[in-house]
Amino acid sequence: MIPLSDFIDCDFEISDSSCSYYYQGRCPESGVGVARRRHRLKLPRTSMSEVIAHGLMQQLAKNDCYSREGKMYGILLVELPNGEQRVLKAFSGLLNGCSVVEGWVPPIPGREEVALQEARTLAQLDAIKQEILTLKQLSDRQQYQTLFAQFEQQLQAMSDRHRHCKHQRQEKRQQICNTLTSEALTIALEQLDEESRQQGIERRQLKRQQNAVLQPLQQLIAATDERISELKQQRKALSRQLQAQMQASYSLTNFSGRSQSLQELMPGGSPTGTGDCCAPKLLHYAATHNLKPLAMAEFWWGASSVNQDKIPGEFYGACAERCQPLMGFLLSGLRPISIPNRDFHTTAPLLLNRLTHLRRSNVFDSPAFSTIKGEIPILYEDKWLIAVNKPAGLLSVPGRYCDRQDSVLSRLRHLRADGMALASVHRLDQETSGILLLARDRQTHRQLSQQFQQRQIHKVYEAILSGAVTVEQGVIDLPLWGDPENRPEQKVDWQQGKPSLTHFQVIAREGNYTRVEFTPLTGRTHQLRVHAADARGLGVTILGDRLYGCCAVTSRLHLHARELRFQHPQLEKTLHLQAITPF
Repeated sequence: MIPLSDFIDCDFEISDSSCSYYYQGRCPESGVGVARRRHRLKLPRTSMSEVIAHGLMQQLAKNDCYSREGKMYGILLVELPNGEQRVLKAFSGLLNGCSVVEGWVPPIPGREEVALQEARTLAQLDAIKQEILTLKQLSDRQQYQTLFAQFEQQLQAMSDRHRHCKHQRQEKRQQICNTLTSEALTIALEQLDEESRQQGIERRQLKRQQNAVLQPLQQLIAATDERISELKQQRKALSRQLQAQMQASYSLTNFSGRSQSLQELMPGGSPTGTGDCCAPKLLHYAATHNLKPLAMAEFWWGASSVNQDKIPGEFYGACAERCQPLMGFLLSGLRPISIPNRDFHTTAPLLLNRLTHLRRSNVFDSPAFSTIKGEIPILYEDKWLIAVNKPAGLLSVPGRYCDRQDSVLSRLRHLRADGMALASVHRLDQETSGILLLARDRQTHRQLSQQFQQRQIHKVYEAILSGAVTVEQGVIDLPLWGDPENRPEQKVDWQQGKPSLTHFQVIAREGNYTRVEFTPLTGRTHQLRVHAADARGLGVTILGDRLYGCCAVTSRLHLHARELRFQHPQLEKTLHLQAITPF
């Protein structure tokens, strides 16, 4: 337990705190019987707890080791039996590979019981992951694609030549039928037929040669894909086994003095990492040490998360999958905390003084605060719609869970007076940059949505592919289906897939890379990414697309929505919007 003076430099009182968020859940020990309702238990995140959390950020900013590894941190303001206030602090998961670190709340009991098995399983999972990555980068895949393209070019050239010869033979037949008679005519026609047979033999020989060369590669690739499928099944089974062991061993205690395992609390199963988050650690420790929680705050610190859905220095609530289902139990036995409904102007000066101190101490200049937050570039705006240039790494719309709320839509709703009426007409992948269209009223949204559905909106994307493409232009027609075993991956499926059509045009070759212009005629999830990566498409992944097998080290997915052309539903004119490609 740490004194308040380690985090704040002025004497705050809990009564001076307003509430910005509640950790809450239904009490599982109330509501017995049909007529009784389970009451909701709450623990606030107050301005006081946020100021304390900023004090912890200031401490973290002084040590580079905290900035390298991005993770959630949390503080819990507690009251001792003698009325004094102290602070508990916790980190999610492991800190630099350690679960127990001096000064931080220890992990929930039970982890040490499965620590050895966990280490072994994690090593196995890492080995499986590396093998899958190696198999996905099988050089024979690229060799197959190159040879396949070469044979297709040869077959196409042969077909064009044979077609020309056939046309000449038809003309010659007509000519000799009019000029030759009897035996001479028969001989001439047999010569033409023999030429036709020889060309058929030539084509069959090339096809046999193609099969002889490609079939061994096809068999090797099929065996590799089968091995990848087996490894994914092993990975899933190992993860489930480890999670079941951890659920059975982890034991949580609430403020009623009752203890239960994760398996009992979440009998339907829980995601990996449940029980290792800050909130359960803090509340379990307080409950087992006779400490009264007053307020709690959790924030992200260090490098941005892989999907950039968590921003350093930002506060987040209980995650919907791991923490929220436990809140009702963890808060059971905790007496309701009265938070005065104060006007913002009462607490703003206190917070402003504290944040000014933090800015002067350069905590916000830490590399950990290099975020994607900021205003969204506006490409076009009128009273009916807005078109923006979405940066890579930012969601188009808020995610399902509370830690994925930062998005183009949520930012614009926050910044604009009429923001709550905004609605996104379509979406771009989080990693894709470029033009995103939003409507400012329902009628415009409906009309623009109809244009998208009826394929009346012309879209152009620009991408850099992580290899050489041998063809200059063409059409990719591969049906796509979302694989439920490997979400969010999409795959080509001729039975269940939805029609997906893409025009492509090579616009430049830059070293070992190819710059391509894509014009999608349909709008399936990951359509361009799969059409580029699949061997039946271009067979070359988009640079930075790790989901579909690109291992090149790069800062982003090199895919940009460059142009959008559509009919303005109110002005009855064509809008052609463009956003300069940033790579």
